[in-house]
Amino acid sequence: MSYKAPLKDMLFDIKHLAGIDQIAQIPGFEDAGFDTAQAVLEECAKFSEGVLSPLNWEGDKNPSSFQSGVVTTTPGFKEAFKQYVEGGWQGLQHPADFGGQGLPKTIGAACGEMANSANMSFALCPMLTDGAIEALLTAGSEALNAVYLEKMISGQWTGTMNLTEPQAGSDLAAVRSRAEPQADGSYKVFGTKIFITYGEHDMAENIVHLVLARASGAPEGVKGISLFVVPKFLVNADGTLGERNDVHCVSIEHKLGIKASPTAVLQFGDHGGAAGYLVGEENRGLEYMFIMMNSARYAVGVQGIAIAERAYQKAVGFAKDRVQSRPVDGSIKASAPIIHHPDVRRMLMTMRAYTEGCRAMASVAAAAYDATHHHPDAEVRKQSLAFYEFMVPLVKGYSTEMSQEVTSLGVQVHGGMGFIEETGAAQYFRDARILTIYEGTTAIQANDLIGRKTARDGGQIAKGIAAQIEATENELLAQGSADALAVAKRLKAARQAFVQVVEFVAANTRTSPNAVFAGSVPYLMLAGNVVAGWQLARSLLVAQEQLAQGVDAAFMQAKITTARFYADHLLTKAPGMRDSIVEGAGSVNALALDAF
Repeated sequence: MSYKAPLKDMLFDIKHLAGIDQIAQIPGFEDAGFDTAQAVLEECAKFSEGVLSPLNWEGDKNPSSFQSGVVTTTPGFKEAFKQYVEGGWQGLQHPADFGGQGLPKTIGAACGEMANSANMSFALCPMLTDGAIEALLTAGSEALNAVYLEKMISGQWTGTMNLTEPQAGSDLAAVRSRAEPQADGSYKVFGTKIFITYGEHDMAENIVHLVLARASGAPEGVKGISLFVVPKFLVNADGTLGERNDVHCVSIEHKLGIKASPTAVLQFGDHGGAAGYLVGEENRGLEYMFIMMNSARYAVGVQGIAIAERAYQKAVGFAKDRVQSRPVDGSIKASAPIIHHPDVRRMLMTMRAYTEGCRAMASVAAAAYDATHHHPDAEVRKQSLAFYEFMVPLVKGYSTEMSQEVTSLGVQVHGGMGFIEETGAAQYFRDARILTIYEGTTAIQANDLIGRKTARDGGQIAKGIAAQIEATENELLAQGSADALAVAKRLKAARQAFVQVVEFVAANTRTSPNAVFAGSVPYLMLAGNVVAGWQLARSLLVAQEQLAQGVDAAFMQAKITTARFYADHLLTKAPGMRDSIVEGAGSVNALALDAF
């Protein structure tokens, strides 16, 4: 089954939840209102459906290959990337000063979802380039940015992030790559980096590696890490490409999923040192890399939504066609399509509700990002930043964890046929499996949510979000329909569970860290569940209002039904999660180590 972009749902979120017309009142975004969003999304849908989606299956069957230092991407990828570049998609949300289109992230994120639904392996290349661009925009010098940014924003050159080393996975304090200063202000970079997405490929003429390394004499630990631009080809003074730099791909990985995306092992400095150029100041590399990391973390959350949407569409198509057994209510006297069976409906509704809830959450987070970076009012920027930063681990952690469940359910809906590669359901399951791991595992997102986002301010930001949720509950009660009242009841219980966990985390992180961190991932999952449920509750209010006005009755009724399902079947998990977090830490840490 081919991919069909869920434009109605995306545009509903962008208009009614993210508030694109309010974003269009921010200076610089005046031309980025709903009409622009609709036009851009429709064009992106055509490209994603027509160009990227047909290559997805091919990429799984014929992955990128490596021979003698050269990586050859899946047949068709190079031509598709050329079209991607010519369409201006790489520069969509980057500044016009460097040739971008300067559109808000609220629009860009929806386009990112479509590209990833259509072909996640392909979309990883521009996704990493986006992160590299953001890091340079924030920390790069004028001279450095003059050389690299325009070419990266056009898509002529791509970007990578190089953190991980064989001995240093998530523990970046253990990074050993080194950089030796040269007389001309550049550095010679030496070391090995692993798991580098699109670290070598044949789709663009140059690759701009952003590399963490230690400058000579730097202190130990994370405080001694600097960030360097290390291009595949050196750049001449006139902007043309010069000789090959001393950075080489020595192998690519054989993976469970996203097989068309080459994951490279890169060797720097085997032939005298790779020329590198310092980004910002020495020893502030981790700070700069976190700009790129946060961009990538949000984008990976969107990947989770994207792959869930693709799996849902595939499962719905199969369930409507596959004939098996008579319905239990006797409504059809012969074998019927399996979509008539209650448990299949439950699985499909679970897939749909998770995906729409996380899409709504990500859209609202993108709007907060746009306000953070562009709103003229300093207080609005400050509040938006606090909200966005709280959202990033939820978008990344919750959306990717839910994608594991949704793609697994997609296989289950197919029954035995789902276990057979030829049906295609298994690819989504395999592709999704990396999402809870790269750019920081779910536990790392949860540690961030506890340490930086909850304990540090005594839970004040979290409680502020809870107050906004309570306001939505009151709106639901005032609306008064049976669906609104039912959702209000579930949302209240979930919010109360969330606040109790926030208070537990704020009170105990310093004194009983093992007890708190034993429940760190459940806390993230509880928070993500509640926030996604809150956004669907907001959706229900809008949909009921639109329905009363006679606007797209079928879509609005489906939105109401999906929000009600989420409240009844997913939000109801929150009180139980609260119990396991607040009262269950002892049994996590109780078993003697030698009993494992």
